[in-house]
Order: sequence, then C-alpha cells, then structure tokens
Amino acid sequence: MDRGTVGSASRGRLHVEIRHHGASAVVTVSGELDHHTADLLRESLEGCVDDGYARLVVDCSPLEFMDSTGLNVLLGARLKAEAAGGGVHLAGMQPVVARVFEITGAEAVFTVHDSVDAALAG
Repeated sequence: MDRGTVGSASRGRLHVEIRHHGASAVVTVSGELDHHTADLLRESLEGCVDDGYARLVVDCSPLEFMDSTGLNVLLGARLKAEAAGGGVHLAGMQPVVARVFEITGAEAVFTVHDSVDAALAG
C-alpha cells in the first residue's frame, strides 16, 4: 500500500524523497550525489532501516551524477539493510550513474531493475 510521500529533504544539489510501499521504502534520489551531499542520502537510508523498512528501493532515474562517495553510501546501506533482513534494490539508473557501478564491479552486489515498478514487483 502506497502511503504517499512520507519524507523529503534537500541539501545543495541533492533532493531525497521517501515514500512507503508495503514493506518497502522507495527512496527517490535526484540531482548530484557526491561528497558534499552524500550525508543526506546516508541519513535517509539509515532512517528507513531504523524505522523498520529493511527493503530499500532506490529510484536513481532522476540522479544526474554520482561519485565514489555516493557508491560508498549505497554499499553501507546495503550492509545495514541486509543485517536487518532486507536489501537494497536500485532502479532506473541513467548511463552516467550505471557507469560507476560497472567500473567498480559494484553492480554484482546489488539487485538492479529497469524501473521502480519492476523493483517493487520483484
């Protein structure tokens, strides 16, 4: 059941919006995820897990840029979510963001979906 947007925050060039869909938290990330903005996403993802939403769907479709700091935030969230019995699912990655995962090999440790709907159905 989608309860609408339950949280929204911006920091500089990054905007994070959270909504709940059943047992999942859908975290939409837009803008630029780098060392200046990464704490906002880290706090949002950790807050979801702390609130009992261990299955995180990260909507990357509006994300325009991500560096290694952003990747580290997602890897940390993955560990926390898995420790709570869930996981991190990435959805709708643009080529510029997907490239970070390809270069580092990190795509092997995440479940990647074409869309949020596909991630929620999986």
